[in-house]
Amino acid sequence: MTLQCELCPKNCLIAPGQSGECRIRVNIDGRLVAVTYGRPCAVHVDPIEKKPLFHVLPGSTILSLATVGCNLHCKNCQNWEISQEDPENLPAKELPPGDIPGLARQYACQSVAYTYTEPVVFYEYTLDGCRQAHDAGLRTALVTAGYINREPFERLAPYVDAANIDLKSMSGAFYRDICEGSLAPVLSTLETAKAAGIWVEVTNLVIPTLNDSEAELRKLCQWVAANLGRETPLHFSRFHPAYRMKNLPPTPADTLDRAREIARAEGLYYVYIGNVSRPDGENTYCHQCGTLLLARERYTILENKLREGACPACGTKAYGIWQ
Repeated sequence: MTLQCELCPKNCLIAPGQSGECRIRVNIDGRLVAVTYGRPCAVHVDPIEKKPLFHVLPGSTILSLATVGCNLHCKNCQNWEISQEDPENLPAKELPPGDIPGLARQYACQSVAYTYTEPVVFYEYTLDGCRQAHDAGLRTALVTAGYINREPFERLAPYVDAANIDLKSMSGAFYRDICEGSLAPVLSTLETAKAAGIWVEVTNLVIPTLNDSEAELRKLCQWVAANLGRETPLHFSRFHPAYRMKNLPPTPADTLDRAREIARAEGLYYVYIGNVSRPDGENTYCHQCGTLLLARERYTILENKLREGACPACGTKAYGIWQ
Protein backbone atom coordinates (compact mmCIF):
# COMPACT_ATOMS: atom_id res chain seq x y z
CA MET A 1 0.00 0.00 0.00
CA THR A 2 1.02 3.62 -0.50
CA LEU A 3 2.36 5.37 2.61
CA GLN A 4 2.56 9.04 3.48
CA CYS A 5 5.74 10.33 5.07
CA GLU A 6 4.95 13.04 7.62
CA LEU A 7 8.54 14.04 8.44
CA CYS A 8 8.86 17.14 6.26
CA PRO A 9 6.51 19.61 4.58
CA LYS A 10 6.61 17.67 1.31
CA ASN A 11 4.52 14.92 2.94
CA CYS A 12 5.49 12.49 0.18
CA LEU A 13 3.09 9.75 -0.88
CA ILE A 14 5.36 6.74 -1.36
CA ALA A 15 4.33 3.69 -3.37
CA PRO A 16 5.62 0.19 -2.47
CA GLY A 17 9.31 -0.14 -3.25
CA GLN A 18 9.67 3.57 -3.91
CA SER A 19 11.31 6.41 -1.94
CA GLY A 20 10.31 9.95 -1.11
CA GLU A 21 12.03 12.98 -2.58
CA CYS A 22 14.89 12.60 -0.11
CA ARG A 23 15.75 9.25 -1.76
CA ILE A 24 16.35 7.45 1.55
CA ARG A 25 12.92 6.95 3.11
CA VAL A 26 11.55 3.86 1.34
CA ASN A 27 8.25 2.00 1.47
CA ILE A 28 9.35 -1.59 2.21
CA ASP A 29 6.60 -4.15 2.78
CA GLY A 30 4.16 -1.47 3.95
CA ARG A 31 6.62 0.10 6.38
CA LEU A 32 8.52 3.35 5.93
CA VAL A 33 12.23 2.63 6.38
CA ALA A 34 15.14 5.09 6.51
CA VAL A 35 17.57 2.90 4.59
CA THR A 36 20.70 4.86 5.58
CA TYR A 37 20.17 4.33 9.33
CA GLY A 38 23.54 3.69 10.96
CA ARG A 39 25.32 3.97 7.59
CA PRO A 40 26.96 7.39 7.19
CA CYS A 41 28.68 8.17 3.89
CA ALA A 42 30.85 10.82 5.56
CA VAL A 43 32.54 10.75 8.97
CA HIS A 44 35.07 13.49 9.73
CA VAL A 45 36.62 15.38 12.60
CA ASP A 46 36.18 19.11 11.94
CA PRO A 47 36.91 22.35 13.75
CA ILE A 48 33.57 23.46 15.15
CA GLU A 49 34.06 26.81 13.39
CA LYS A 50 33.63 24.99 10.06
CA LYS A 51 29.92 24.26 10.69
CA PRO A 52 29.91 27.32 11.16
CA LEU A 53 29.26 27.55 14.89
CA PHE A 54 31.21 30.53 16.25
CA HIS A 55 29.59 30.69 19.68
CA VAL A 56 29.88 27.05 20.71
CA LEU A 57 33.04 25.67 22.37
CA PRO A 58 35.43 27.78 20.26
CA GLY A 59 38.62 26.04 19.20
CA SER A 60 37.20 22.56 19.82
CA THR A 61 36.75 19.71 17.37
CA ILE A 62 33.44 18.13 16.46
CA LEU A 63 32.71 14.67 15.07
CA SER A 64 30.72 15.28 11.88
CA LEU A 65 28.41 12.69 10.32
CA ALA A 66 26.19 12.52 7.24
CA THR A 67 24.27 9.97 5.28
CA VAL A 68 23.16 10.32 1.69
CA GLY A 69 20.00 12.34 1.04
CA CYS A 70 18.23 15.68 1.19
CA ASN A 71 14.62 16.80 0.89
CA LEU A 72 15.57 20.01 -0.92
CA HIS A 73 17.17 20.17 -4.36
CA CYS A 74 19.04 23.45 -4.34
CA LYS A 75 20.50 24.32 -7.74
CA ASN A 76 23.62 25.68 -6.02
CA CYS A 77 24.27 22.76 -3.64
CA GLN A 78 27.93 22.48 -2.66
CA ASN A 79 27.55 18.85 -1.50
CA TRP A 80 25.36 17.62 -4.33
CA GLU A 81 27.49 14.51 -4.88
CA ILE A 82 26.10 13.07 -1.63
CA SER A 83 22.95 15.10 -0.96
CA GLN A 84 21.37 14.39 -4.36
CA GLU A 85 22.59 10.81 -4.82
CA ASP A 86 20.78 7.51 -4.34
CA PRO A 87 22.00 5.58 -1.29
CA GLU A 88 22.89 2.45 -3.26
CA ASN A 89 25.34 4.42 -5.39
CA LEU A 90 27.73 5.52 -2.65
CA PRO A 91 29.83 3.56 -0.15
CA ALA A 92 28.86 3.91 3.50
CA LYS A 93 30.37 3.02 6.85
CA GLU A 94 28.72 0.96 9.57
CA LEU A 95 28.36 3.27 12.56
CA PRO A 96 25.40 2.49 14.84
CA PRO A 97 24.31 5.29 17.20
CA GLY A 98 25.75 3.50 20.23
CA ASP A 99 29.25 3.66 18.74
CA ILE A 100 29.18 7.41 18.06
CA PRO A 101 30.18 8.63 21.56
CA GLY A 102 33.17 6.29 21.71
CA LEU A 103 34.38 7.47 18.31
CA ALA A 104 33.99 11.10 19.38
CA ARG A 105 36.00 10.44 22.55
CA GLN A 106 38.66 8.59 20.57
CA TYR A 107 39.35 11.76 18.59
CA ALA A 108 38.96 14.14 21.58
CA CYS A 109 35.76 15.69 20.21
CA GLN A 110 33.52 17.46 22.71
CA SER A 111 30.50 17.34 20.44
CA VAL A 112 28.84 15.57 17.52
CA ALA A 113 27.32 17.24 14.43
CA TYR A 114 24.85 15.92 11.90
CA THR A 115 25.81 17.90 8.83
CA TYR A 116 26.98 18.02 5.17
CA THR A 117 23.70 16.76 3.67
CA GLU A 118 20.41 17.10 5.58
CA PRO A 119 20.11 15.55 9.05
CA VAL A 120 16.34 15.85 9.17
CA VAL A 121 15.89 13.23 6.43
CA PHE A 122 17.96 10.64 8.29
CA TYR A 123 15.87 11.65 11.28
CA GLU A 124 15.88 8.40 13.28
CA TYR A 125 19.67 8.12 13.07
CA THR A 126 20.06 11.76 14.09
CA LEU A 127 17.63 11.36 17.01
CA ASP A 128 19.19 8.16 18.35
CA GLY A 129 22.71 9.51 17.86
CA CYS A 130 21.88 12.72 19.73
CA ARG A 131 20.40 10.72 22.59
CA GLN A 132 23.51 8.54 22.83
CA ALA A 133 25.80 11.57 22.72
CA HIS A 134 23.85 13.34 25.47
CA ASP A 135 23.94 10.24 27.65
CA ALA A 136 27.74 10.27 27.25
CA GLY A 137 28.03 13.95 28.23
CA LEU A 138 28.71 15.25 24.72
CA ARG A 139 27.16 18.27 23.03
CA THR A 140 25.14 17.82 19.84
CA ALA A 141 24.63 20.04 16.81
CA LEU A 142 22.61 20.14 13.61
CA VAL A 143 23.65 21.86 10.39
CA THR A 144 20.38 21.96 8.54
CA ALA A 145 18.10 23.74 6.11
CA GLY A 146 15.36 23.38 8.72
CA TYR A 147 12.85 21.87 6.29
CA ILE A 148 10.98 19.65 8.74
CA ASN A 149 7.48 19.50 10.19
CA ARG A 150 7.03 20.95 13.66
CA GLU A 151 6.04 17.77 15.54
CA PRO A 152 9.09 15.65 14.63
CA PHE A 153 11.38 18.60 15.22
CA GLU A 154 9.92 19.13 18.69
CA ARG A 155 10.66 15.46 19.48
CA LEU A 156 14.28 15.93 18.41
CA ALA A 157 14.88 19.34 20.01
CA PRO A 158 15.49 18.20 23.64
CA TYR A 159 18.57 16.29 22.46
CA VAL A 160 20.10 19.13 20.42
CA ASP A 161 22.35 21.77 21.97
CA ALA A 162 23.12 23.92 18.94
CA ALA A 163 22.06 24.35 15.34
CA ASN A 164 23.22 26.32 12.36
CA ILE A 165 20.11 26.71 10.24
CA ASP A 166 20.18 28.01 6.67
CA LEU A 167 17.84 30.88 5.95
CA LYS A 168 18.35 30.95 2.22
CA SER A 169 16.08 33.88 1.43
CA MET A 170 13.03 35.74 2.68
CA SER A 171 11.39 35.07 -0.67
CA GLY A 172 8.95 32.23 -1.16
CA ALA A 173 9.70 32.36 -4.88
CA PHE A 174 13.41 31.77 -4.18
CA TYR A 175 12.63 28.66 -2.13
CA ARG A 176 10.27 27.39 -4.83
CA ASP A 177 12.47 28.08 -7.86
CA ILE A 178 15.96 27.47 -6.46
CA CYS A 179 15.37 24.88 -3.72
CA GLU A 180 12.07 23.18 -4.64
CA GLY A 181 10.76 23.98 -1.18
CA SER A 182 8.95 26.72 0.70
CA LEU A 183 9.89 29.43 3.19
CA ALA A 184 7.29 29.20 5.95
CA PRO A 185 8.40 25.83 7.40
CA VAL A 186 11.99 27.08 7.72
CA LEU A 187 10.89 30.15 9.65
CA SER A 188 8.81 27.88 11.87
CA THR A 189 11.81 25.62 12.56
CA LEU A 190 13.96 28.61 13.47
CA GLU A 191 11.36 29.88 15.93
CA THR A 192 10.78 26.39 17.36
CA ALA A 193 14.51 25.84 17.86
CA LYS A 194 14.88 29.15 19.65
CA ALA A 195 11.88 28.47 21.88
CA ALA A 196 13.24 25.00 22.72
CA GLY A 197 16.46 26.49 24.08
CA ILE A 198 18.70 25.33 21.23
CA TRP A 199 21.60 27.71 20.58
CA VAL A 200 20.80 28.96 17.06
CA GLU A 201 23.15 30.46 14.50
CA VAL A 202 21.86 31.43 11.04
CA THR A 203 23.64 31.19 7.69
CA ASN A 204 22.58 33.08 4.59
CA LEU A 205 24.37 32.20 1.35
CA VAL A 206 24.39 35.44 -0.62
CA ILE A 207 23.90 34.70 -4.33
CA PRO A 208 24.39 37.47 -6.92
CA THR A 209 21.13 38.69 -8.51
CA LEU A 210 18.99 36.18 -6.57
CA ASN A 211 18.96 37.25 -2.91
CA ASP A 212 21.54 40.03 -2.63
CA SER A 213 19.42 43.17 -2.93
CA GLU A 214 19.48 45.63 -0.05
CA ALA A 215 15.75 45.18 0.50
CA GLU A 216 16.11 41.39 0.70
CA LEU A 217 19.07 41.52 3.06
CA ARG A 218 17.43 44.08 5.30
CA LYS A 219 14.22 42.06 5.49
CA LEU A 220 16.18 38.98 6.54
CA CYS A 221 18.12 40.86 9.21
CA GLN A 222 14.95 42.44 10.58
CA TRP A 223 13.27 39.04 10.80
CA VAL A 224 16.21 37.49 12.66
CA ALA A 225 16.38 40.39 15.12
CA ALA A 226 12.63 40.40 15.76
CA ASN A 227 12.00 36.65 15.95
CA LEU A 228 15.25 35.09 17.14
CA GLY A 229 16.85 37.96 19.03
CA ARG A 230 19.68 40.37 18.33
CA GLU A 231 22.11 37.97 20.03
CA THR A 232 21.65 35.39 17.24
CA PRO A 233 24.86 35.08 15.18
CA LEU A 234 24.28 35.66 11.48
CA HIS A 235 26.77 34.32 8.94
CA PHE A 236 26.78 35.79 5.43
CA SER A 237 28.49 33.23 3.22
CA ARG A 238 30.03 33.69 -0.21
CA PHE A 239 28.46 31.80 -3.11
CA HIS A 240 30.69 29.80 -5.44
CA PRO A 241 29.37 28.38 -8.72
CA ALA A 242 28.43 24.71 -8.29
CA TYR A 243 26.09 21.92 -9.40
CA ARG A 244 23.34 23.39 -11.59
CA MET A 245 24.22 27.02 -10.92
CA LYS A 246 27.51 27.60 -12.68
CA ASN A 247 26.21 30.53 -14.68
CA LEU A 248 26.59 33.06 -11.85
CA PRO A 249 29.86 34.54 -10.56
CA PRO A 250 31.12 34.25 -6.98
CA THR A 251 29.64 36.80 -4.61
CA PRO A 252 31.67 40.04 -4.67
CA ALA A 253 33.36 40.68 -1.34
CA ASP A 254 31.90 44.17 -1.12
CA THR A 255 28.38 42.68 -1.30
CA LEU A 256 29.16 40.68 1.83
CA ASP A 257 30.61 43.78 3.51
CA ARG A 258 27.40 45.62 2.69
CA ALA A 259 25.29 42.77 4.08
CA ARG A 260 27.23 42.93 7.34
CA GLU A 261 26.73 46.70 7.56
CA ILE A 262 22.98 46.25 7.06
CA ALA A 263 22.81 43.58 9.77
CA ARG A 264 24.69 45.74 12.24
CA ALA A 265 22.47 48.70 11.41
CA GLU A 266 19.46 46.50 12.21
CA GLY A 267 20.91 45.86 15.67
CA LEU A 268 22.37 42.35 15.35
CA TYR A 269 25.25 41.82 17.77
CA TYR A 270 27.28 39.16 15.98
CA VAL A 271 27.63 39.25 12.20
CA TYR A 272 30.18 37.21 10.27
CA ILE A 273 31.42 36.76 6.70
CA GLY A 274 32.32 33.28 5.46
CA ASN A 275 33.92 31.57 2.45
CA VAL A 276 36.16 34.59 1.84
CA SER A 277 38.71 36.47 3.92
CA ARG A 278 37.54 39.94 4.96
CA PRO A 279 38.93 42.32 7.60
CA ASP A 280 37.33 41.38 10.93
CA GLY A 281 34.94 39.12 9.03
CA GLU A 282 35.22 36.27 11.52
CA ASN A 283 35.99 38.12 14.76
CA THR A 284 33.64 38.34 17.72
CA TYR A 285 33.34 41.65 19.58
CA CYS A 286 31.58 42.59 22.79
CA HIS A 287 28.21 44.00 21.81
CA GLN A 288 28.35 46.41 24.74
CA CYS A 289 31.82 48.01 24.56
CA GLY A 290 33.31 46.73 21.30
CA THR A 291 36.24 44.86 22.84
CA LEU A 292 37.67 42.06 20.70
CA LEU A 293 36.66 38.76 22.32
CA LEU A 294 37.63 36.14 19.74
CA ALA A 295 39.97 36.56 16.80
CA ARG A 296 39.62 33.95 14.05
CA GLU A 297 41.32 33.16 10.79
CA ARG A 298 39.45 30.59 8.75
CA TYR A 299 38.82 27.79 11.26
CA THR A 300 41.55 28.75 13.71
CA ILE A 301 41.13 30.68 16.96
CA LEU A 302 44.01 33.18 17.09
CA GLU A 303 42.94 34.81 20.35
CA ASN A 304 40.31 34.11 22.99
CA LYS A 305 39.88 36.87 25.56
CA LEU A 306 36.61 35.63 27.08
CA ARG A 307 36.62 35.30 30.85
CA GLU A 308 34.04 32.73 31.91
CA GLY A 309 31.93 33.69 28.90
CA ALA A 310 32.13 37.43 29.54
CA CYS A 311 33.96 40.47 28.17
CA PRO A 312 37.22 41.10 30.08
CA ALA A 313 36.82 44.86 29.75
CA CYS A 314 33.23 45.53 30.82
CA GLY A 315 32.01 42.17 32.17
CA THR A 316 29.09 41.92 29.75
CA LYS A 317 28.03 38.34 29.05
CA ALA A 318 28.75 37.10 25.55
CA TYR A 319 25.92 34.93 24.26
CA GLY A 320 26.80 31.33 23.42
CA ILE A 321 27.93 27.97 24.81
CA TRP A 322 31.44 28.56 26.03
CA GLN A 323 32.18 25.53 28.22
